Amino acid sequence: MPLGWEPRSRDFPRRNRLIAGMALGVVVVEAAERSGSLITARLALEAGREIFAVPGSPLEARASGTNRLLKDGATLAASAADIVEVLAPIIGRPMRAAPEMLRESEETEPEADDKLRAKILALLTTAPVSIDDLVRASGAPPAAVQMVILELELAGKLARHGGLVSRA
Repeated sequence: MPLGWEPRSRDFPRRNRLIAGMALGVVVVEAAERSGSLITARLALEAGREIFAVPGSPLEARASGTNRLLKDGATLAASAADIVEVLAPIIGRPMRAAPEMLRESEETEPEADDKLRAKILALLTTAPVSIDDLVRASGAPPAAVQMVILELELAGKLARHGGLVSRA
């Protein structure tokens, strides 16, 4: 929809169909018996996508839809590893579960140094630019660029413009 478009309930089915079609799988975390999440899950199933559901208390009305999905054959998603296990063969390459990615990130997260800070500052102008563009132009790991951006913002040298940044 165009920018500034007010969401309307009649637009949701189209949005749900797009989500279902673009994803390898749909994870339903919480859904009542009549919910848009279940519509998305149905559309994903029709498109041959994987359906995952996070179980909920049988006494909670907002979990009745996810529990029914599980009863109907959705894959139980108790952790990210459950999702990775199912999707890895579909993608055809190994995937790491979220806890492994977090551990690796903590171990190898580069510290932002003065050289990188100077490089990012040199790349910044008063014209807003996306952080992804800064990552590509700097050649630095995204975590390091994010750290520099945070430092520059805290120092008052960087301004945010939605998802864009510029020199303050």
